[in-house]
Amino acid sequence: MLSLSTTLAIFMMLGLSSLAVFWAKRVHLPHTVFLVLLGMVLGSLSTLPGLTFLQSFTLTPELLFYLLLPTLIFESAYHMSARRLVADSGIISLLAIVSFGLSTLLIGGCLYLLFGWLSLDIPLIFTLLFGALISATDPVAVLALFKEYGAPRRLSLIFEGESLFNDATAVAAFLILLEMILYTTGEISIVHSIARLISMLGGGILFGLMMGGMFTYLVGQTRVHETASITLTIVLAHLTFILAELISEHLIPISPIISTTIASLIIGNYGRAKLHHRAEAAVNHIWEQLAFLSNSLIFILIGILVIKTSFSLPLIGITLLTVLVVAVVRALSIYPVIRAYNLIASPTQTIPHTWQHMLAWGSLRGALAITMVLLVPDSLMLPHWTFIHTPKEVLLALTVGCIVATLFIKATTIRGMMRLLTLDRLTTTEELEYQEARALMHHAVTEKLSQYHERGYIDTAIAEQLLTDHTKAFTHACQTISKLSVERRNDLAHRVLRMYAIGIEKRHLTELYHHQEVNETVFRHISGKLQLQLEAIESGNLSPDMSLHSDGRDILERLFSTLESLLRPTTPLTHFQNKYQYYRAQAIISRKVVKEITSMSGTSASTIFTSEAVTHVQDLYTTFKTQSLKKLTALAATNPTEATRLAYTLAQHAVHTIEQTMLEKINRQQLITPKLFVTLRDEVATEHPE
Repeated sequence: MLSLSTTLAIFMMLGLSSLAVFWAKRVHLPHTVFLVLLGMVLGSLSTLPGLTFLQSFTLTPELLFYLLLPTLIFESAYHMSARRLVADSGIISLLAIVSFGLSTLLIGGCLYLLFGWLSLDIPLIFTLLFGALISATDPVAVLALFKEYGAPRRLSLIFEGESLFNDATAVAAFLILLEMILYTTGEISIVHSIARLISMLGGGILFGLMMGGMFTYLVGQTRVHETASITLTIVLAHLTFILAELISEHLIPISPIISTTIASLIIGNYGRAKLHHRAEAAVNHIWEQLAFLSNSLIFILIGILVIKTSFSLPLIGITLLTVLVVAVVRALSIYPVIRAYNLIASPTQTIPHTWQHMLAWGSLRGALAITMVLLVPDSLMLPHWTFIHTPKEVLLALTVGCIVATLFIKATTIRGMMRLLTLDRLTTTEELEYQEARALMHHAVTEKLSQYHERGYIDTAIAEQLLTDHTKAFTHACQTISKLSVERRNDLAHRVLRMYAIGIEKRHLTELYHHQEVNETVFRHISGKLQLQLEAIESGNLSPDMSLHSDGRDILERLFSTLESLLRPTTPLTHFQNKYQYYRAQAIISRKVVKEITSMSGTSASTIFTSEAVTHVQDLYTTFKTQSLKKLTALAATNPTEATRLAYTLAQHAVHTIEQTMLEKINRQQLITPKLFVTLRDEVATEHPE
């Protein structure tokens, strides 16, 4: 129940967690580790007069399961690329299912034998239960460190994908084992357990698809109201989780974690295009903030829980033994599985040895393990249990011990491990991109400084000093670039500049879509084409197939486009409109690329990128523009009336954009009152309804 003391405790913890961002950097600790330390301090002080209110807010299954966990799942899955997930679905599935199962069995079996050797009569079903809950990895701390230290993007995706999907596997296995302990009369059979596991995973996927599809439609319907769209994403995360839990209780077992993950992947990949551009930016910021708040509360409360957990001398002994077993078993569940995967994977998909070491070492435990422990009834008892602590007390102590060990030992050494394994080292392409970016930045600074000096904004002596510094930095970056061999430099420069050009295309295509100069179908069509080209160029193929707009990894796009074509078949007129917008958009974005590259070539871009690369990209996109305009002209000739109507409509949208932009500028400059701004905004919206 929410009370004054509980509310005070929550906001005090959130305030301290914000300050902890800066404190953690000063003492060179990961933020999550520092939060656990902070929680331990608060837990120690909570008995003092004036601080007893901290005891009123504790971890509960309801808080974790229905409020915090859905938030973390959505934020993670929403930003995950479905294409990259499909590309690595093989290794992620093996880690989430096979490695998890192997880890559960090994931990359960080893602890059973070791406890027996210590004359502790702890049954196998109990150690397997612990194995299931502790085998679920928590990516929060490690992914934050990966991002900060520059780990390979694919390695981060594998870590995150494994965590998301083995969380669901872990909860399903844990609940089945818990049922087997609670119902010892033979009501739970092996067949029943397998059927329940399949139902939870399969049902979770189907329910997630349904909820994701439904909310994608709702977001599209509320696109012009950014606040409504943002609210729908928050509702999606928690409603999917809660409804899945209700269905599991009253109908058939389905996994709320799988359901929420799938629904979030859909809204983050397919549904994202339906968000208004202002809503999309707000959704990103809001969910980053919600995830920060959730993680802050979880790790502080874990720290408080560490202080509250009772540890006797025997319990400390078996906890230390368990921490060692869990660490060893993680390695044993990673290396053989990945080795088997590498034997059948293509050369480009194999997992390097250095990544395997990081996967084995970087497995942290966190919120989900605590959640599962809290689901165990306090009254749980096992036949012939003679240990001085109850089964739940033992589970809690072992879990807390493993979480603390992974956070304080593994999380604090990840940076050193990455350096040792050279995972933070830039690739040759990244090194070139780095130097080119530095050169472009310093060149832009010198140009602006010269302008400011001419206009009298900066004193001559200061301007000269700054110009000297930035000119030296620019020259150094260019010299570093020029040290590459001519052939290698040309190849890399072509690749980087092509990727830069595709970035320009994507940016202007998005603007056209937001300004309603292309519809959603055309936007998705061209976006898919650009993504395929980008991935091909990143892999070294500078001549990608320009006719492809999707491939087998676009499973969400294909699924929902198929459903849409069945519900709303394309008419000849719609087909004409789509082609017209497609060729027009291709011509516009190609022209934008030529314009930006040409403006760059007027500076020192040829020195930075090589003149051959600049000329090649200019010529390539000039050809794209010419071909698109020819196709547009030929298409317009087949239906001049509709082409003229379309051209006029699209021009109206362009005018509307100009009006909106100017109105917002006038309002920012306070040339009109808020009342007039609302009046003019509504007037413009009436003249040009979306």
